[in-house]
Amino acid sequence: MLFPTIEFGLFFAFAIVLVWSLNSRNLLKKWVLLGLSLAFYASWDWRFLLLLFASGAISYLVGLYVGSERPFRRAVLLIGVFLDLGVLCYFKYLDFFIAQALTLANALGVNLPLGFVNVTLPVAISFLTFHAISYIVDVYRGRLKASRSPLDILIYISFFPHLVAGPIVRAHEFLPQLASPRRPEDFGFGENLALILGGLLKKMVIANYLAVMFVDPVFTDPTQFSRFDLVMAVYAYAIQIYADFSAYTDIAIGVAALLGYRFPQNFNQPYRALGIGDFWRRWHMTLSSWLRDYLYITLGGNRAGKLMTARNLMLTMLLGGLWHGANWTFLVWGGLHGAALVVDHAYRRSRFYKRFGRTPWAAALDWAVTFHFVCLCWLFFRSPSLDAATQYLAGIVSDNGAASIMPAIVWPLLAAGAFTQFIPPDSRFRLGEWLDARGQAAQIAFGAVALYVIVVMAPSASAPFIYFQF
Repeated sequence: MLFPTIEFGLFFAFAIVLVWSLNSRNLLKKWVLLGLSLAFYASWDWRFLLLLFASGAISYLVGLYVGSERPFRRAVLLIGVFLDLGVLCYFKYLDFFIAQALTLANALGVNLPLGFVNVTLPVAISFLTFHAISYIVDVYRGRLKASRSPLDILIYISFFPHLVAGPIVRAHEFLPQLASPRRPEDFGFGENLALILGGLLKKMVIANYLAVMFVDPVFTDPTQFSRFDLVMAVYAYAIQIYADFSAYTDIAIGVAALLGYRFPQNFNQPYRALGIGDFWRRWHMTLSSWLRDYLYITLGGNRAGKLMTARNLMLTMLLGGLWHGANWTFLVWGGLHGAALVVDHAYRRSRFYKRFGRTPWAAALDWAVTFHFVCLCWLFFRSPSLDAATQYLAGIVSDNGAASIMPAIVWPLLAAGAFTQFIPPDSRFRLGEWLDARGQAAQIAFGAVALYVIVVMAPSASAPFIYFQF
């Protein structure tokens, strides 16, 4: 069940009426939320509901143990993390590791009796794992008390707005919201309607057009396209992945708010970043903070000198790259970002930066280098293999002389994507206040007209949300 579909629209309309009608009966409402979330996930594949229950059970039991003054708390925590990661590795990485082992064995002339598992990758397995691990680690660290309610833990793990592609919501942010009925006046309808409609516009129009009309054909066979098209397709993908992923999280945040629950912000105009460190404070912010809090700091952070800080940055980004998929392209992508963070970290602390780095000209150069480096890294992220990525780069270096066939519609789509980076941050709040001041009838009319325009503008073909595969 995809967000921008009639099926989800009907599902959500039913959910919002049912949830708010039970707001005064909080326990029953929570059972309904769980049922809705399980139904949402079952629409993909009901068999993987067992994963949700298993993850919830592990989180609940481990949380109870490590949240008390009992012996071997650390050992139990490690067992819980190992179980969560074990499930993730089995479904997502086992065949990849088997392939690497077979390749190495063949190179050494050894015959390994290994075969591929060929299991179906469950939707949301990575986000599911991150939520489960963050809960038990936070309980162990004393950041929140272990929940005594298995129902609350299951809702936290499976809540349908964030289940498939985030944002990654921390337990200490979400669980307290389940404790009591929600107040409708705390959630502006106009603001969240604007957020959802903006997400639909970014996904259904900007991201889908760029994907089906230009980016996908170019990356499928780069040898058939000119140097200009290859370069422009990289820029187009940068806009596509931002419009696609930020659209999903915008819709998720808006849907959750209309049900009475707040999610954290996940994007903050990342292509305005000045430096790679700033980029990761703006891009997929909930993943960045998760990697910082549960991986980088656990490895030692910046507490043991420059060399160890560089090591920790590289390991964090390499593992962050691998989290995106079992492919060498993601490791290269993560490694490039890790190396850039090491350089950026040193540069921001240098005397040169303190003296010259804050001038307007230096800031402009900082932005240009950051943006183009990020785009170069997207080339590896999007390519299906390292061979395809090197072939793509070779096409840019040695132009084949072909004429450009980039569709003219790409230009306004790129402009629209660039415009999203400069919209005032409070624009949706202003639009929401304007809508709220005009009453429910005006809100419904505005939403209906805007949705109709988006559907008419959208291409007949569509591309799946990019982060569904992770």
